[in-house]
Amino acid sequence: MKRNATSSHPADLHLPEAPRLVRPTRLQVAHVQKRGLEASRRALLGGLLAGSAAALGGCDSSNPRTGFLGAMERFNHRFQAWLFDPEQLAPEEPHAALTPPAAFPAYFISPVVPRAPRTWRLKVGGLVERPASFTVEELQQLPRTEYRIRHHCVEGWTAVAAWTGVSIRDLASHVGASPAAHYVDFRSFDFGYWSSWDRPSAFHPQTILAYGRNGDPLPPEYGAPLRLYSGVKLGYKMVKYLTEVNFLPAPTGGYWEDRGYEWFAGV
Repeated sequence: MKRNATSSHPADLHLPEAPRLVRPTRLQVAHVQKRGLEASRRALLGGLLAGSAAALGGCDSSNPRTGFLGAMERFNHRFQAWLFDPEQLAPEEPHAALTPPAAFPAYFISPVVPRAPRTWRLKVGGLVERPASFTVEELQQLPRTEYRIRHHCVEGWTAVAAWTGVSIRDLASHVGASPAAHYVDFRSFDFGYWSSWDRPSAFHPQTILAYGRNGDPLPPEYGAPLRLYSGVKLGYKMVKYLTEVNFLPAPTGGYWEDRGYEWFAGV
């Protein structure tokens, strides 16, 4: 994935040659141990690497959702979903840990910083009782969630910012999302960028639609007027420049996910 501060037409983007391997995090291993299962981080990682090594021999990077690569992706999804604790919170960082604004990378797919149209509204639909659309001011009338947690990028860097917004679970309650909506799809005006999430991750208490960053309105280079943010996913899952949130019965892939990146992408 390229940083859009320097370049960025989709045709120029470097695509991965194979799906990324699932690497259990310390939080995931702690969750396994909490469930009374004897598993160590080394054992989990070793088992995954052994299986993945066999898989890489039959990789077809042009079709990451089919054949052996597709089977490994589905295994990764089930394995990470099993490890995921929907109530375990990412640790709150102290104020002193905030990353200086200029040192927090900004990403987007469009050739220049996307700007919201004057008539911007967030459309919320799919399997809901009350489809609706919202301005930022209307979203600010819903219960407010704030936290200061660490961001994890698939490229390996991390950074800290404070985020303010409305949780997906509160939004889902407001529109009457159906229990049959096992996935949530997020769309944007950034060159068609999108992603879909599993319901437990989307409904995690630290998954929000953020309209504020570090005490100020969300800046354009970080996804204004509204972006997805969470303590449970890698950065490329957090869609910026949102236009739609849809509660759906099936996953819809994603911009990078359909190019071979891991779909679950848990932290």
